[in-house]
Amino acid sequence: MRRLPPQQIEKNLSDLIDLVPSLCEDLLSSVDQPLKIASDKISGKDYLLCDYNRDGDSYRSPWSNTYDPPLEDGTMPSERLRRLEIDANSAFEQYREMYFEGGVSSVYLWDLEHGFAGVILIKKAGDGSDKIKGCWDSIHVVEVQEKSAGRSAHYKLTSTAMLWLQTNKPGSGTMNLGGSLTRQMEQDSSLSETSPHIANIGKMVEEMENKIRSTLNEIYFSKTRDIVNGLRSINSLSDQRAKADLKRDLANALRIRNASRGDSPNS
Repeated sequence: MRRLPPQQIEKNLSDLIDLVPSLCEDLLSSVDQPLKIASDKISGKDYLLCDYNRDGDSYRSPWSNTYDPPLEDGTMPSERLRRLEIDANSAFEQYREMYFEGGVSSVYLWDLEHGFAGVILIKKAGDGSDKIKGCWDSIHVVEVQEKSAGRSAHYKLTSTAMLWLQTNKPGSGTMNLGGSLTRQMEQDSSLSETSPHIANIGKMVEEMENKIRSTLNEIYFSKTRDIVNGLRSINSLSDQRAKADLKRDLANALRIRNASRGDSPNS
C-alpha cells in the first residue's frame, strides 16, 4: 500500500477489503489514509478526521470538544489533558501557518496509565489550479511517558508523510508523482516552565518534518529529474555523435601512443 499513489489509497484499501474481508480491522488500523476535513458547527473552524478522534461514527472537534454527530458518552480527555490539547492546537496552528502558509491542522490527546499520547495532523492541499494539483498530509503520533520525579519525560514519535503532485501542461502532458514515508524517533527531555511538553513535542515534530521533506526531495524529485534528463537532451543528435566520435578518436590516439612507447627500445 505504501508503494501506491497516496491519492488512491482510499479506493485501493476499499478494493483490498472487498477481496479479504477478514483483514478489514487490521488494514484500517495499519494503513494511513489521506486526511479528511470537517467543519466545527460551533466554532466555525475546520478540523481533521482520523481514527484517533473517532468514536463509533462520530468525530470529536478539537476546538469545541464536541462530537459530530452528537454523542453523549463519547471518549473525552481529562481536564488537565484538555487544557494541554487547547494549547497544543494553538501552537501547531501557528507552526502550520509559518511552514505551510495555510491548510488545516488538528491535535488530539488521550490519557495513558503513566502519561498520555496524542496525534498531530497537518494537511495542505494545492490552490486548485487546473495545471498543478497536489496535497501534503502528515500524521505524527507521539507517546509520552512521564518519569516518577516529574522533571523529565520519554517521548516516542512515529511520523508518516504522504505527498502527491500532478501536473498537466500542453507541452509535457500529465505527470503524477507521489509517495509516503514513515519514520520513528525517541528521546528523553527535561520538563520545566521554559520547556513544557508542547515545546518538546514541537521540536521533535519540526525536526522530523524537515528530515522527511529532505528525504522526499532527494528520493522523488531528484530521482525524477535524473530520469527525465536521461530520457531527453537539449543537445542535437548530431552534436552528441560528434562528441562520441571525438571521444573515440582520442581514446584510439592514446592507445596507439601508449603502444608505440611500449615497443620503443630501451636506451
